[in-house]
Amino acid sequence: MNKFIPILFLSLICSIGLFAQEGLPSIQIKDLMGNQVDASILSNDGKPIVVSFWATWCKPCIRELSTINDDYIDWQDETGVKLIAISIDDSRLSSKVRPFVTGQGWEYEVYLDENSELRRALNVNNIPHTFLLNGEGEIVWQHNGYIPGDEDHLYELITKLVNGEDINE
Repeated sequence: MNKFIPILFLSLICSIGLFAQEGLPSIQIKDLMGNQVDASILSNDGKPIVVSFWATWCKPCIRELSTINDDYIDWQDETGVKLIAISIDDSRLSSKVRPFVTGQGWEYEVYLDENSELRRALNVNNIPHTFLLNGEGEIVWQHNGYIPGDEDHLYELITKLVNGEDINE
């Protein structure tokens, strides 16, 4: 029995490391002009960031981002939040992302994760998948899927962050 204690301890330490997420990893993604960008340097001057993984073929993703877009200017004015939309469309479809975003009228920063490296690093299995980062760039909340009203809960969490409140209450 005693020989299993070190194994259990090591397993516990490894699992804690898997769940502790400081921020976005150093992985190359592209902006809509095709320029390489290191995801770890995405920031918002100490204000919250919403990172939303989506694709042009994902209807719930489009509904979520379009619904947030309706109030995004108010969200920015009230909280300073920045939304970063990361398309997981592969290299065959990525050329459609820029015209799609323009057609939607989204004012978000949009990046391409054509090889799904960032998606895999953050364990994004299903989209839409939304992350909330605090002003230090640490992931403090994440949500998978979309149903109408999820954007209201997200905004509530953003305002709690901005006001220095615990988002887990």
